[in-house]
Amino acid sequence: MAEAADFQGMNPSPARRRLRRLGAALAAAPLLAGLLQVSAAPAAQAAPPAAAAAAATGSRTVDVALDSLTPSAPVDGDTLTVSGTVTNDSKQTVTDAEVDLRVGPAMNARSMIDNASGRSGYLPGSDGTAVEGDSYKETFKKLAPGVPQDFSLSIPVKELDLGADGVYQLGVALTGRTTAQPYDQVLGIQRTFLPWQTETASEPTRTTMLWPLISSTHLTAETGSDEQQTPVFSDDRLAEEITPGGRLEQMLSLGRDLPVTWVIDPDLLASVEAMTEPYSIRNPGGGDPIPGKNQAVAKKWLNDLQSAVKDKKVVALPFADPDLASLAHQGKSVSGSLSHLQDATEVATRTVQSILHVEPSTEFAWPAEGAIDPSIVDVATSAGADTVITRSDSLQERGGLPYTPTAARPIGGGNTAVVADANLSKLFQGDMTGAEPSTLAVQQFLAQSQMINLQDPEHARNIVVAPSRTPSASQAQAMAKAVQALDAGNWSQSVDLADAAKAKPDPEATKQVPGHGSYPGSLRKQELPKAAFESIRNTKATLDGFKVILSEPDRVVTPFGRAIDRAMSNSWRGRGAEGEQYRAGVQSYLDNLTKQVSLIPKTEAKLSGRSATIPVTVQNNLVQGVEHMKLRLTSTKPRRLTIGDGPFEEQQVKIAGGHSQSVKFDTTANANGKAAVWAQLYTEDGQRYGSPIRFEVNVTEVTPTVMLVLAGGFLLLVLAGFRMYTQRKRAAARRAAEDGDDGNGEGPEEPAPDAPDDSSDSSSGGSPDTAPDPSSDDSASDDSDDSTGSSGKSATDGSPSARGERGTAEDGADAPAAQDAESEAPQHLGDPAADTAAESTGPYGAGERVDR
Repeated sequence: MAEAADFQGMNPSPARRRLRRLGAALAAAPLLAGLLQVSAAPAAQAAPPAAAAAAATGSRTVDVALDSLTPSAPVDGDTLTVSGTVTNDSKQTVTDAEVDLRVGPAMNARSMIDNASGRSGYLPGSDGTAVEGDSYKETFKKLAPGVPQDFSLSIPVKELDLGADGVYQLGVALTGRTTAQPYDQVLGIQRTFLPWQTETASEPTRTTMLWPLISSTHLTAETGSDEQQTPVFSDDRLAEEITPGGRLEQMLSLGRDLPVTWVIDPDLLASVEAMTEPYSIRNPGGGDPIPGKNQAVAKKWLNDLQSAVKDKKVVALPFADPDLASLAHQGKSVSGSLSHLQDATEVATRTVQSILHVEPSTEFAWPAEGAIDPSIVDVATSAGADTVITRSDSLQERGGLPYTPTAARPIGGGNTAVVADANLSKLFQGDMTGAEPSTLAVQQFLAQSQMINLQDPEHARNIVVAPSRTPSASQAQAMAKAVQALDAGNWSQSVDLADAAKAKPDPEATKQVPGHGSYPGSLRKQELPKAAFESIRNTKATLDGFKVILSEPDRVVTPFGRAIDRAMSNSWRGRGAEGEQYRAGVQSYLDNLTKQVSLIPKTEAKLSGRSATIPVTVQNNLVQGVEHMKLRLTSTKPRRLTIGDGPFEEQQVKIAGGHSQSVKFDTTANANGKAAVWAQLYTEDGQRYGSPIRFEVNVTEVTPTVMLVLAGGFLLLVLAGFRMYTQRKRAAARRAAEDGDDGNGEGPEEPAPDAPDDSSDSSSGGSPDTAPDPSSDDSASDDSDDSTGSSGKSATDGSPSARGERGTAEDGADAPAAQDAESEAPQHLGDPAADTAAESTGPYGAGERVDR
């Protein structure tokens, strides 16, 4: 290594520097200490420039970017063109720079490709020698710091002096000089790989490339109240993805001409189809939804997709791409969670058939990142799928095979694992927006693929590539370029996923599903929590209780059923807060709909008489009608108030959309007083619906109308008695006058014996308060002390009004007396009347109808 260091930088090795310092010290021994100190100071001052020069002379001084390499897999007669940029990353100017190609040795293992791609810096011997010929180099007189310069090299393949078929390392290097080291040296290098296959392989590798059309959740559970149920999107990002240049538009336009297997989430199809008609976008400010405007874009994308998949194999994932690992690890303990997977699988088939008009395959399950364990396999295959797409970094080889085995593996229970190659599948992850990372990924993909074939060229194998679920537009472009180059190569042929799954398994390949403890912790942290599945269960229970009362349940079941599927989507991985917000929004919106069918609160009701009718109003603010409901009215004191024939009564409820219905219940009062009454809606299967209402019923016997009738009759009785009294007084006066005319001189004195009779008549018939009332005497004394006391006082106290009436009659002023009596009577009749309901044995009327 010391020799290598001397060769690269032309500097003495550390050992030689130590020897030189020792010799200088011995030679300077006779010198004065002061001279030693003086000589030491300049040495110390010279150290920083030396360190800076050493840092500037490394092979990382200049960044070499490889932006293009065509053709990616050359054959005889081709000319290789390499282009890119060089940028001086140091602070010193680079002079006499030269870019050339360096062909390294052929690789003989996939691990060598991995090691070479991970190495940085120039390593003599391993990075090959420059291709001879000035015409195959590009020179730069000067490279200023930080200023990129373009280069392009074109070399006939025959000049590369490639040997047998294989994968060769190809380096693009820049040599030059700096101010600190004014001699030629390698200042920067970029490595890539060049597949070289002159003839078609006897047993080409059968390669399957999955092409996923999957997006995150965009549709909410909300719909408009119109007949078309205008869908409401959470945002307009889906339109951005399918717009020309968008991620999904690129996946479609690039994939339509590639030999790939389409893997589609039906939720994406349903969402785009919803955009082809009028749709709305949730208002971020909380106001009314904003009308969407991308119907034309959605129609074009769907039409293009229908054309692209015609006569092609399409794999349909369960609707909304449910998170199988989260279901297995968190959801299985929550009742009903697995049933959603079965429903999502059935919906997937119908959705793809109706929109794309092709028969999809639904026997494949694809867990996140292809990571599996026994519980994930059990869940994945519980809804009808019998093939699990996994990855070789999960189902790892443990038998030390010298080659990459075929993808299909039997894993027990009649199930098959299709093991995607991890190296190939992960090559297109990360930022591919720059030309260099895309070019390097494509070349490494081709190199790895060819090396798989070269491992055992006489043994045909099936290899599956499962990229990211949601590749970016730049990743899609790199993937498309790799597939195109692979399809043109001489060592591979494309097959669809169904063929790969049916291939004969390699008998020596690993078939044992890894244990629970092998599941990656980083993926487990991204899973949906158990609380998410409990929330989904609650939403499903609310939906089940709601749909049974609807006249058109599909208007609610369909959007909410799909929203439940979306609530456990893989798209929420790593987005826990957003997923929780989505689930809460679905539940809140459903709760709001259920509350649109409710009971209108009542105030206290007064029930007079032995029986009456109590109305309870049910309001339906939904667009559609409700039926199959019962309203139950229950008395908390059935001995006082009976509803129907017992403590409660139920009646059927059927209400059109936007209307209300008043349901009337017959009640019977058995005693006076208050009784609390509960009203509750029920579904036909006896489940409570909504919140109950409670109100008081105040039971009284005598109604205000009856009291008025009694008071009027009492007044007439008083007036009749008074009239009889005045008539008797007038008759007595006439008789007295007639006797006086006879001349006996005792006219005024003779009527005296009749006074007791007049007094007795006046006492029994003239006083209003003492008029007999057989129907109320007993009850008055039993039920109302105040009423009884008032009556007794009026009859016995010899009130001035009574005396005035007699005096006026005796004086002959009968008309004023009658008026006074009429004015006094209502004052007594206005006192509270006694409640005689409990003691009366007479018949009663229907009583007052309580109708609110």
